[in-house]
Amino acid sequence: MSGLRQAVDDYITVRRLLGFKLRDHPWYLHDFAAYLEAAGASTVTAELAVAWAKLPGPNAHPAYLGQRLSVVRGFARHLRAFDPATEVPSADLLHWRECRAVPYIYTDGDVAALMAAARSLSPRLRAATYEALVGLLKVTGARVGELINLDRADVDWDEGVLVLRWTKFNKCRELALHPSTAKALKAYAQVRDDLCPAPKSASFFVNTLGRRLSYVTVEGVFRHLARSAGLKSRSKSGLPRLHDVRHTFACTTLVSWYRAGLDVEAQMPLLSTWMGHTNPEKTFWYISAVPELLALAAQRREQAARSRP
Repeated sequence: MSGLRQAVDDYITVRRLLGFKLRDHPWYLHDFAAYLEAAGASTVTAELAVAWAKLPGPNAHPAYLGQRLSVVRGFARHLRAFDPATEVPSADLLHWRECRAVPYIYTDGDVAALMAAARSLSPRLRAATYEALVGLLKVTGARVGELINLDRADVDWDEGVLVLRWTKFNKCRELALHPSTAKALKAYAQVRDDLCPAPKSASFFVNTLGRRLSYVTVEGVFRHLARSAGLKSRSKSGLPRLHDVRHTFACTTLVSWYRAGLDVEAQMPLLSTWMGHTNPEKTFWYISAVPELLALAAQRREQAARSRP
């Protein structure tokens, strides 16, 4: 193994010990190391890093090229501590400012349409699985990966909680279930056990083979459900996305708090903890300027202005 490839493995190991999962980093960086070796280089330079990042060609999305260079930039910062000759590519190189998509905020009608579309899937186990999964995403705001990683033992029926284990940053947390949600999950579990009495996985949600769902498959099925439900783009970058259900949870939670007259600022740490964020700053990323929030913010501003002497 070359020194660069060993450095890649060491970097991945250190980062993962710090809690980062880095699913795509290994193949990105090993490919980069192979590129350097083919070029006869033993040291990372900004020129070579940019050249590698641009390999997908001019038709690749700028955000993707920027992501590739960002992965190399992190590796280069690590490597520079051991090799002062290492060049760290500037953050201004291949920088793409419009990489964040505008979240699609789902209405209750949208979610009902998605669940109705799920019920039309076949076979019956597939329909039941995706109807329950979409509903649980909506009411918990959990990450998709957290829910498809649930095992049967992670649903505590007696206490009415979901136990999310070793999620992002290797954290665990519990989410309390509303009685109606627990009832819906029990109904799904009964259908699942009737149709798949000998599953090949301990997963709570299973596919038609009795195995755990994969994120790629869930994402593809969700796009199909969105089309079947007749959901349309609301902006240039506002196509209905699976992850936007999580954005929707954050926004609707804030709206309900405002309407209830709660101190939203004081409540934000609770929402951050529920969503599995390390601090409220991360949660603000999920809050979009939906009309309801804008109206409530305007009302608060008017009330504050009237209360001034």
